Amino acid sequence: MPVTVKCPTCGKEAAWKDNPYRPFCSDRCQLIDLGAWTEERYRIPAEEPESLPGDEDDDDRQKVR
Repeated sequence: MPVTVKCPTCGKEAAWKDNPYRPFCSDRCQLIDLGAWTEERYRIPAEEPESLPGDEDDDDRQKVR
């Protein structure tokens, strides 16, 4: 029995072996996913840092002037 996986785009079962689009089921689903990346629809949540390195130096320079 061939190994199958669910396509991350449409959920359809797709063969893993000899599938040029894996883990997707088709070129269409692969392009839909690529489009989502290029439109920045996928994001990783993160916390904003309190300050970035170098921010303190910038503040000191502004005070001296």
